[in-house]
Amino acid sequence: MLKIHFSGEDILRTRVAPAANPVWEAVLSLHLLPKRTGDPLLSGWRRDVLRDLYREENIDGLRLLLALNPPRGYFPDFLTPYESMDGFEAGMEAVRRTPVSLLHRDLTLVANTRSLPADAGALARGEPDALEQLTTAMGRYRELALGPYWTHVQAAVEADRARRARTLLDGGVKGLLTGLRPGVRWDSGILEIPGYPNSRELHLEGRGLLLVPSFFCADMPVALLDPELPPVLVYPVDRLGGLASDKPEKSTTALAALLGRTRAAVLAASDDGCSTGELARRLYISPAAVSQHTTVLRNAGLLASHRDRNTVLHTLTPLGRAILNT
Repeated sequence: MLKIHFSGEDILRTRVAPAANPVWEAVLSLHLLPKRTGDPLLSGWRRDVLRDLYREENIDGLRLLLALNPPRGYFPDFLTPYESMDGFEAGMEAVRRTPVSLLHRDLTLVANTRSLPADAGALARGEPDALEQLTTAMGRYRELALGPYWTHVQAAVEADRARRARTLLDGGVKGLLTGLRPGVRWDSGILEIPGYPNSRELHLEGRGLLLVPSFFCADMPVALLDPELPPVLVYPVDRLGGLASDKPEKSTTALAALLGRTRAAVLAASDDGCSTGELARRLYISPAAVSQHTTVLRNAGLLASHRDRNTVLHTLTPLGRAILNT
């Protein structure tokens, strides 16, 4: 069982991540890849990704990446840094900056349960080439395993966030936390998650808890092993009908022909309101590019932009919604 101890300050600081986390999704999808599952939502994805991986040239980097992420058991904390909240590249930069002491500790824990490829030694020593090879492999794996399906992942996470928001309004933080999984219990400031692979207690000590909704989290919430790291709990979301390679529907294609593909995507992503930073993360474009596109859409009367301190929130105008729904 996992027990997470909350103070009053921790309850105030508990929040849900603003979007799907591409680093966590990549790592957790690696855990599902070797499993022969009867889940129809993932079987086609698994088949296609394995086929594409067999064709890859950077086989050593991918072999190490797979060895570090087994279907069950411990996987290194350093692979999912807190900085990944700011996007995949920010996460990879944090991986490259991992202190040698943490690399050695995490890889020693992995090696205690299974054998690792020979190049894991260079990684444990923090050699820059080894870290670069690992992050390059992670980037390539993400392109193959997540790229064609990312809008489906995002849609599932966004739907879960909307549901959690309603749960929070109706049931408070207790309702939010106990709704993460059937059987999760809240008792006098302690969140209990039965069935956790190992018995652990996590004391938040005023740091709060970041809840990360995840498409590829299998069936059990996941917490980092190191209690000194920023507290994170990754939990599974409903997969909303599974994965299919992204193919725009007719209306989206027509809208893209009118506005341009990226501008149409900006308009669609703003359906429920979205900040400049959120649009950049969702669409994998720079904040500067988002600002250019939103300016054009705002000047055309399709978007309205509202500044709240350092954040600009973009929402559809009635004309923008009418065009999007055409």
